[in-house]
Formats: sequence, C-alpha cells, structure tokens
Amino acid sequence: MKKMGGADGGQSGSCTSPCSSAVWIDDSADASFLGWVVAAYSLGQMVASPLFGLWSNHRPRQESLVCSICINVLANIYYSYVYLPPSHKKYHILLARVFVGFGAGNVAVVRAYVAGATSLTERTGAMANMSACQALGFILGPALQAALSAIGEKGFYIELLHLKFNMYTAPALLAAFFGVVNIVLVLVVLREHRVADDGRQIRAINCVSEDQVHVAPEIEGSIDHIAVLTSNILFFIILFIFAVFETISTPLSMDMFAWTRKDAVLYNGIILAAVGFQSVIVFLVVKVLSVRVGDRPLLLGGLVIIFIGFFILLPWGTQYPKIQWIDLQNYSMPDILLAPPLTTNGTVEPTGCPPEQTWCQYIPAIHLAQYITSDILIGVGYPATNVMSYTLYSKILGPKPQGVYMGWLTASGSGARTLGPVFVSQVYTILGPRWAFSLICGIVLAAILLLMAMYKRLIAFSVRNGRMEE
Repeated sequence: MKKMGGADGGQSGSCTSPCSSAVWIDDSADASFLGWVVAAYSLGQMVASPLFGLWSNHRPRQESLVCSICINVLANIYYSYVYLPPSHKKYHILLARVFVGFGAGNVAVVRAYVAGATSLTERTGAMANMSACQALGFILGPALQAALSAIGEKGFYIELLHLKFNMYTAPALLAAFFGVVNIVLVLVVLREHRVADDGRQIRAINCVSEDQVHVAPEIEGSIDHIAVLTSNILFFIILFIFAVFETISTPLSMDMFAWTRKDAVLYNGIILAAVGFQSVIVFLVVKVLSVRVGDRPLLLGGLVIIFIGFFILLPWGTQYPKIQWIDLQNYSMPDILLAPPLTTNGTVEPTGCPPEQTWCQYIPAIHLAQYITSDILIGVGYPATNVMSYTLYSKILGPKPQGVYMGWLTASGSGARTLGPVFVSQVYTILGPRWAFSLICGIVLAAILLLMAMYKRLIAFSVRNGRMEE
C-alpha cells in the first residue's frame, strides 16, 4: 500500500502515531501490516457499536459509557507498554488498536442519548454541536501530538513504572488521562433524560426493568425500515468518500506536485486543519439553515457539493506530472518500469510520480488550484452531509430507544472507514486518479439518486405516524 495513511474519520484521527511507533518498535512491520494497523481501530469499533447500543437500550447509559471508556483507557496504557514483550511487538500494537476502537463503540450510545434527550426542533442543533466538538478534537488531536513530538524518540525512562516516556507513548498516555476525566464527567454530570419528539418529558425505558415498562401510546408506531436501510447506506457512502479523501491526500500531492514526504505531511496537515476549522463553521451554519430549509435539502445539497468537489479533481489538459528520476531520460521505455535506484549517498528522496505507476506517463497532472478548490468544497459538503445523515436517521427512528440502531449506523461508518483506504490504495495505484475519482463521482451520484428516490420516505417518525406536521 504505497504511501497511504489511515482514515479513521473524525474519531480516531490519522494513523501517524500508531504507524510510526509500529516501525519504531518492530522493524518487521511492513507497509502491508501498517494497513492492518490503520483498519484495526475501525474494525474494533464496528464490532462494539451494536453491542454497546444494545446494552444502553436496557440499562442506564452510564454503565455502557463507563465500561467503554475504561476499555479505551486500558487499551492506551497497553499501547504504551507494547515495547516490553521480547517478540511479536507489532501484534501487540495491532491488538491495542483493536481495543481502542472497541472502546470507541460508545459513539453509538452518545448519539442515541442525544436523540432521546432532544425534541425534533432541538435535534439538529444538538447533533451539530456534537459534530463541532468532534471537529475540534480532529484539529486539536494532531496539534497535541505534534507538540508532544518535542519529547523525541528517546525521551526518558520512568523506572518506577517501567515506562519509556517518548513521542510515541506520550499521546497514548494523554488519551488515557482524558479518558479518566471523561469517566468522572459521566459519573458526576450525566443523567438519564428522555423527551418525546414534541418535547414532552417521558420516562426513560432503560432506567427500569423491561417487565415494568409500558410504552406510552404517544411513542407507539412502526419504524420505516426502508428509510432506516437507506439512511445506513447514505451514511456508509458519506464516510467512505471522506476516508478516500483523507487517505488520498498524501500520495496524490506527492505524485502530482512533486512534494517530498515531509512536505506532503506538513502541507496536508495544514489543509486538513483548515478543513477542520471550516467544518466547525459549517456545523454552526447548518444549525440555522436546517430550521429554514429542513434536513433533507441540506443533505442533498451537501452531496451535490461533494460531487462537484471530486469532479473538479478529474485530470484534464496536456500537462503531465513530473516522473521520478527524470534525469534517466526515455522514461516511457519498459526498462524505466523497474524500481528506481537510490542516489549514491542514499540521502536524496525521489520526488514526483513513480515510474512503476504506468498511468503517470499518460494521465494529465492535477493542478494545485484544482486540489485546493476540491478540498474547500469537500470541506463544506462532508460536515453538512455527515451531521444531516445521522440527525435525519435519529428522527426516522423516533422516540423509542435507539441504541441498537445507532450501533448499526456507527458500524456502517466504521466499515466505510475500513474499506475506503483499501479501495483508493488499489484503484489509485493501479489505474490512476482519473479512474479513482470517476468511480467516486459515480458513487456520490448513486447516493444522490438514492436520496431523491427515497426523499418522501425520509421523514420523522412522528410525522410519518401523523402526530406532528413536518
């Protein structure tokens, strides 16, 4: 998997720390294994989300939240000690990432809580606030990791704890500390609270045993499972295309703009940080616009903007990307497809499009202006579609406990973040950006058509059952 990074969506960030430490701790961790390290988080979250959601439906949500955060804290501590085993260290890193992802399955519980504690008119604003906080975490997480890199690879040794405190273990320990703070907040601040779609207080079903619960008439009714399935598909596509966007940034910029790896990480880090700040603004705007135009138009508009963003990335023109080792001349000949040699001192990093990617010789280059414009558009479309998709989903489910359904939604997103990097690494490397972005445009167009076909069914539970007007 050539030059590919991770894509954990807004919940785990990139794989910079775990992937870097995998190489630092175990030299046998090759690119293929690092791909599994990237995917491990999402796989763990995909398994855990429905389980924690089911738990939260029948028991106080504090239990599932505290348990999941404890798993996350212990997993980060485990990750900090993966250098201790005498062998197979990389597998301990992989297992730690699985457990961190498993603990992150509480996202389903959080979304279910917000859905159950807000009326229809409050829902979009509350979900947007939650997404804005996630976006801030997406911005601040890499910034804190960059600040902790000043500790260096060597760091220092804490003999009492048998712990190497360096740039690789410090982020995990900081995450564990924040986890402990979260546990305290959940125990002290969080209280069960449930309201009907119209805002009336109702008794929380998961606060008492199931045999004592009688569902109130105002929340009886059937859920439109076609609309539920459609929402899951749309959420999968939205997370899939963002995983592709996040993953492709480094290899694309290195191939098209002849950036070094260091430059690509720096410039794309700045771009992603800017996109993160832009997302916060979008979430705030969404809160206002949703009241005036509704959720479905915003979801449709966001998908159209994403389509335009990826369409702009299609390569056109007659200018071609710089080929690595262009000084060899006649690079279109078959012998240039051999792996390029290193320079004599081994210190110069080759830049440009690798000659083993044969499409570099006949696919036009993507210009920096295209890339920046696409980033801006996707940075507008993704946060709007993200928050609108699961806000609309929660409204379709209605006032009944949503833990399991939110678990399946989170699992679909985790599956998308697992498959997205695999898809783009294979299609982009073998066929090039024209095929990769054309397929993405086709997927987004299919999502737009699906939304338009199911537009009338994607309505709130109470509206569908005639208890409220849209």
